This record gives sequence, C-alpha cells and structure tokens, in this order.
Amino acid sequence: MEAQTSTFTPETGSASAASPQKLLQLAMGFWASKALLSAVELDLFTVLGKGPRTATQLMEQLQLHPRSAHDFLDALVALGVLDRDDGLYRNSADAGAFLDRAKPGCIAGMLLMANNRLYPFWGSLTEALRTGLPQNEARQGGNAFEAIYRDERGLREFLGAMTGVSLDLAKEIAQKFPWQNYRSVVDVGTAQGALVAEVARAHEHLSGIGFDLPAVAPMFNDYIAANGLQDRIHFQPGDFFKDAMPSADVLVMGHILHDWNLEQKRELLARSYQALPAGGCVIVYDAMIDDERRHNAFGMLMSLNMLIETPGGFDYTARQCREWMTEAGFREIRVEPLAGQNSMIVGVR
Repeated sequence: MEAQTSTFTPETGSASAASPQKLLQLAMGFWASKALLSAVELDLFTVLGKGPRTATQLMEQLQLHPRSAHDFLDALVALGVLDRDDGLYRNSADAGAFLDRAKPGCIAGMLLMANNRLYPFWGSLTEALRTGLPQNEARQGGNAFEAIYRDERGLREFLGAMTGVSLDLAKEIAQKFPWQNYRSVVDVGTAQGALVAEVARAHEHLSGIGFDLPAVAPMFNDYIAANGLQDRIHFQPGDFFKDAMPSADVLVMGHILHDWNLEQKRELLARSYQALPAGGCVIVYDAMIDDERRHNAFGMLMSLNMLIETPGGFDYTARQCREWMTEAGFREIRVEPLAGQNSMIVGVR
C-alpha cells in the first residue's frame, strides 16, 4: 500500500493534501520579478504617470513589439502593478506612488540596480554556495565597490538605489527615535543623504553630516540642496576603515554592517563607540534576521545577496548585533522593529 503524503496547516490545525503549486510558484517567481524589472527599465510607470494610455500608444512610446506587448501589459495588470479600464492602462496606487520617477518617493533606482546588477549575478548563486566567493565583478579579479564608484553613471544608479531602499525607513527613524534629546547626527555611508535629510527635515534643531567616500560628494550635495537643507547638513569625505568617523551626538549606520565580515563589523562598531561622546547613541539598521532564523526570509535572502556581492558580508540577527555592540562598550541596547522586515538597534555610549 502506498502511503499518502500530507501537510499540516498551522493556521487551521488540519491536514491538507500535498500540492506542487506553491513550489512551482516559488520556483518560477523570477518570471514576475523580471516582468516588473523590465517595466521599470522601459520607464513604463513614469509614462503612465502622465496619464492613461492604450496598448497601441504604449507600444509606440516604449518601442514594444506587437507580438508580446499585450501579454506583457496584461501580466502587469494580473500582478497588480497596472490597472486597465476600457482599454486604457494606468498605474496602480503603489506603482504610481513608488515607480513613477517624477514622484519624490520613487524606488525605481533600487529596481534598476536589481535589474542591471543583481538579476544577472544571482544566476550564479549555486556556484557562490559551492565556493563561498562573490559572483559579481570579483569573478574577473575586480571589486564591486571599486567598479561602482569608478563609473559615475553606475555610482548615481547605486546611490539612487540606496535612497530608494532607505527612504521609508529614514522617515520612520525620524519619528521613532527621541531626536529632541540630541543636537547633531552623522550618517555613516550616507549615499545621497536620505537618512540625515529626513531627520533634519523633521527636527529643525538638528545639524547633520553625511560621511562617505569622496566620489559621493556631488550627488550628496545635489540631493541636500534639492531638499533645501544645505544650511544644516554638509558632507565629510572619508573611508570609515581608514579615517576617524565624525563626532556627533548620534551616529547612524544603515545597511552598512551587512556588507562586511565579522571582524570588520566589530571594528565599525568600535570606531562608532570612539566617535561618540558620553551619552551619545549609535543606531544600526538592517534587514535583521529573526533570532530563531525561521521567519524573516527577506533577511536571509539579503544575506545570500551579500554572498553574491561581497567577499565576507552577511546579514545577522538582532541577538548577534546586541552581542557585538556590548563587546564594543555600548549599554542600554534596545531593538525596535521597522517596516519591511527591517529592525534598528540603539546603543548608548
């Protein structure tokens, strides 16, 4: 007699017949991802931000071949990123808010980086898992950060991506942390300066510094000027492994620690401690893996992305980060959840 296979569904407490459908949907998930990424690459959402279009109009504006255009557009409808009424396509609410490049909260830069860098590199994940080696420019003996920072166009795309992935978190941190008790902030690895800009905009008494490699300065200054904050925020060039970090009441490292190996993570926290005055705070935020390593799939996949992109980087749990911060000398360490399976950890010197 052949045994029946079943799965237990915790939500209902009942057994259900096993099915391959979830596995197939997961395995073929790159279909939907690439459809969305190609739409961003084509700038479809910015075009539709100017008003609804027919399929024929979109074919002409985006130079789409008629063979596949309807399937492409209607797939995006089925995926919930476009709406269609009476033959007219328009952005969904989310796409209109976050994928139209004319909108201030646009995250298209992040998705462009995903399309141009991460998508092809992730095709070599199996090799990375077998070798433990990055699968980007490092395969030809290069360095990812050096390659990005050497090319102005690539650097602008990368920094825009960092703004896209961090902007909502920056707004949340600007509200959740007791900034009224502090006068100054340094954003380490600042990129365009989204974090320090959002904090300064929400708290007019604060002054801020963006700390990053010298090549970032023009993009940072453009972003801060566009936000009208150049009187309170300035850029300080430097390498956080070679140069002393700027001193301020609060030091922030967002999506920084996961780029580096364990020794470097500890070194950055020790350098942060040295830069702060007594009573100053460090804020670390990342897509931290849950302590039981069962639920935050995004955090664990992000850690695999660090495998693809860096020689030794990895994502980590809040418990691990607390231990490293304690070793560095921080006290009164607390963890607070943020949006999108991110968390921030605050430590006091």
